[in-house]
Amino acid sequence: MGRFEKATKKRARARVALIGPTGSGKTYSALAIGTHLGNRVAVIDTERGSASKYAGLFQFDVLELETFSPETYVDAIASAADEGYNVLIVDSLSHAWTGKEGALEQVDRAAARSKSGNSFAAWREVTPMHNQLVDALVGAPMHVIATMRSKTEYVLEKDDRGKSTPRKIGMAPVQRDGIEYEFDVVGDLDYENRLVITKTRCPEFSGAVIKKPGEDVAIKLRAWLTDGAPPALTPAERLAAKLDEATTQIARDELFLELKAAKARLTKPEQRMLGKKLNECDARIAELAAAAGDSAAEPNNDYLSPPTESEAAHG
Repeated sequence: MGRFEKATKKRARARVALIGPTGSGKTYSALAIGTHLGNRVAVIDTERGSASKYAGLFQFDVLELETFSPETYVDAIASAADEGYNVLIVDSLSHAWTGKEGALEQVDRAAARSKSGNSFAAWREVTPMHNQLVDALVGAPMHVIATMRSKTEYVLEKDDRGKSTPRKIGMAPVQRDGIEYEFDVVGDLDYENRLVITKTRCPEFSGAVIKKPGEDVAIKLRAWLTDGAPPALTPAERLAAKLDEATTQIARDELFLELKAAKARLTKPEQRMLGKKLNECDARIAELAAAAGDSAAEPNNDYLSPPTESEAAHG
């Protein structure tokens, strides 16, 4: 068990959710904020190219998805991390829930495959996949802005005669219940492109109502995120730093054993990032060996293969 230590504010990366109906400006607002948070912006577009309509106003790269399983999102997030983007816009996260091959469709399929047709049992199969998506969003090594469609939320209340009637209590994102708690700043957009902050860990946004959010939001986010000590490296980041510094076959082989032992504790994006770092390390060592007139050993690079039972137990 670790020891308690003094709490300090650490520099971090933004996790922002923009929720609103069609036509409220979710994509535009995400781009207006994101392009002022970093200089390399990637967009995961599930809205049939809607982001690219703003290519004349903002600089960004786009990946258009055609199917929306949580695993597809996880792979896309990993690709953005591999390519070194510092801002990722997910437009929209709602498709991972209700879209083609999204979580709800996969639950229906799993229930249909089972003899009982029990959707409760089907969720045991789908929930871990959705949890991996949440972990990938939270753990991504970049700022993340996710847009979500909204739905009207109601509660049933009994009137004086004991009759149950629905009462509108506000808007909720089209996603799994509670998804908004994974983000630092959450806001609802209306048809006037006005952002009403509904949840925030940043004091500057408490109770804020922001007309046409953009650079002003990014400035406040940057000030809040950078006002603190640099964050401690994650295990994956420490291994990546070691791979970047390795220049000998012995050092590389020792790191390879560390990677295999740690694999079961890493997320898929982290595994892919480290697999890429390992390939770069092998290429660097081979180049150094060739310059010295030596021959490099054949690399043992099956890191991205599934872990054996003993590796999983050790990790």
